[in-house]
Amino acid sequence: MAETYEKAARMSRTCLLIALLLPLSGRAFAEEPQAERGREVYQKWCTPCHGTGLGKPGTSAAAAHGVKPAVLEQRTDLTPKMIETAVRKGVYFMPRFRKTEISNADLAAIIAYLAHK
Repeated sequence: MAETYEKAARMSRTCLLIALLLPLSGRAFAEEPQAERGREVYQKWCTPCHGTGLGKPGTSAAAAHGVKPAVLEQRTDLTPKMIETAVRKGVYFMPRFRKTEISNADLAAIIAYLAHK
Protein backbone atom coordinates (compact mmCIF):
# COMPACT_ATOMS: atom_id res chain seq x y z
CA MET A 1 0.00 0.00 0.00
CA ALA A 2 2.80 2.44 0.87
CA GLU A 3 4.51 1.56 -2.42
CA THR A 4 1.35 2.43 -4.39
CA TYR A 5 1.07 5.76 -2.55
CA GLU A 6 4.74 6.51 -3.25
CA LYS A 7 4.30 5.73 -6.97
CA ALA A 8 1.23 7.96 -7.15
CA ALA A 9 3.05 10.81 -5.39
CA ARG A 10 6.05 10.46 -7.72
CA MET A 11 3.75 10.44 -10.76
CA SER A 12 1.92 13.51 -9.43
CA ARG A 13 5.21 15.42 -8.96
CA THR A 14 6.36 14.45 -12.44
CA CYS A 15 3.08 15.62 -14.00
CA LEU A 16 3.27 18.89 -12.06
CA LEU A 17 6.83 19.50 -13.21
CA ILE A 18 5.90 18.81 -16.84
CA ALA A 19 2.87 21.09 -16.57
CA LEU A 20 5.04 23.89 -15.20
CA LEU A 21 7.79 23.53 -17.79
CA LEU A 22 5.66 22.94 -20.88
CA PRO A 23 4.53 26.58 -21.35
CA LEU A 24 8.14 27.76 -21.11
CA SER A 25 9.43 25.32 -23.70
CA GLY A 26 6.50 26.03 -26.02
CA ARG A 27 7.17 29.75 -25.84
CA ALA A 28 10.84 29.25 -26.70
CA PHE A 29 9.93 27.10 -29.70
CA ALA A 30 7.34 29.65 -30.84
CA GLU A 31 9.83 32.54 -30.63
CA GLU A 32 12.48 30.83 -32.75
CA PRO A 33 10.53 30.99 -36.05
CA GLN A 34 9.45 34.56 -35.23
CA ALA A 35 13.06 35.62 -34.68
CA GLU A 36 14.16 33.80 -37.84
CA ARG A 37 11.46 35.59 -39.85
CA GLY A 38 12.61 38.83 -38.23
CA ARG A 39 16.17 38.18 -39.39
CA GLU A 40 14.94 37.75 -42.96
CA VAL A 41 12.87 40.95 -42.84
CA TYR A 42 15.73 42.80 -41.16
CA GLN A 43 18.13 41.68 -43.90
CA LYS A 44 15.78 43.01 -46.58
CA TRP A 45 14.75 46.34 -45.07
CA CYS A 46 17.28 47.30 -42.40
CA THR A 47 20.71 45.93 -43.33
CA PRO A 48 21.22 48.30 -46.29
CA CYS A 49 21.46 51.18 -43.78
CA HIS A 50 22.14 49.46 -40.46
CA GLY A 51 24.56 46.70 -41.43
CA THR A 52 28.29 46.44 -40.96
CA GLY A 53 30.92 47.93 -43.19
CA LEU A 54 31.28 51.12 -45.18
CA GLY A 55 28.36 52.86 -46.82
CA LYS A 56 25.81 52.10 -44.11
CA PRO A 57 24.34 55.51 -43.21
CA GLY A 58 22.36 54.34 -40.18
CA THR A 59 25.38 52.67 -38.63
CA SER A 60 27.60 55.65 -39.47
CA ALA A 61 25.10 58.10 -37.93
CA ALA A 62 24.84 56.04 -34.74
CA ALA A 63 28.63 55.89 -34.49
CA ALA A 64 28.88 59.66 -35.06
CA HIS A 65 26.42 60.21 -32.20
CA GLY A 66 28.56 58.02 -29.93
CA VAL A 67 26.19 55.06 -29.83
CA LYS A 68 28.11 51.89 -29.03
CA PRO A 69 27.73 49.49 -30.60
CA ALA A 70 26.47 51.30 -33.66
CA VAL A 71 25.26 48.17 -35.49
CA LEU A 72 21.65 47.52 -34.44
CA GLU A 73 22.07 43.75 -34.33
CA GLN A 74 24.78 44.16 -31.69
CA ARG A 75 22.82 46.48 -29.40
CA THR A 76 21.09 45.34 -26.24
CA ASP A 77 19.37 48.62 -25.32
CA LEU A 78 16.67 48.62 -28.00
CA THR A 79 13.17 48.26 -26.58
CA PRO A 80 10.21 47.08 -28.65
CA LYS A 81 8.71 50.59 -28.42
CA MET A 82 11.94 52.21 -29.65
CA ILE A 83 12.08 49.88 -32.64
CA GLU A 84 8.39 50.35 -33.46
CA THR A 85 8.66 54.15 -33.24
CA ALA A 86 11.77 54.27 -35.42
CA VAL A 87 10.20 52.05 -38.08
CA ARG A 88 6.77 53.73 -38.14
CA LYS A 89 7.77 57.37 -37.61
CA GLY A 90 11.40 57.49 -38.74
CA VAL A 91 14.36 58.88 -36.82
CA TYR A 92 16.53 61.81 -37.94
CA PHE A 93 17.04 61.11 -41.65
CA MET A 94 15.70 57.54 -41.48
CA PRO A 95 12.42 57.34 -43.37
CA ARG A 96 9.27 55.91 -41.85
CA PHE A 97 8.01 52.62 -43.22
CA ARG A 98 4.32 52.17 -44.00
CA LYS A 99 2.42 49.02 -43.12
CA THR A 100 2.32 48.23 -46.82
CA GLU A 101 6.13 48.05 -46.77
CA ILE A 102 6.76 46.46 -43.37
CA SER A 103 3.57 44.85 -42.09
CA ASN A 104 2.73 44.77 -38.39
CA ALA A 105 3.58 41.06 -38.39
CA ASP A 106 6.95 41.74 -40.01
CA LEU A 107 7.62 44.56 -37.54
CA ALA A 108 6.84 42.19 -34.66
CA ALA A 109 9.26 39.71 -36.20
CA ILE A 110 12.01 42.35 -36.46
CA ILE A 111 11.43 43.23 -32.81
CA ALA A 112 11.63 39.54 -31.86
CA TYR A 113 14.86 39.21 -33.82
CA LEU A 114 16.56 42.25 -32.29
CA ALA A 115 15.36 41.32 -28.79
CA HIS A 116 16.28 37.63 -29.24
CA LYS A 117 19.95 38.20 -28.57
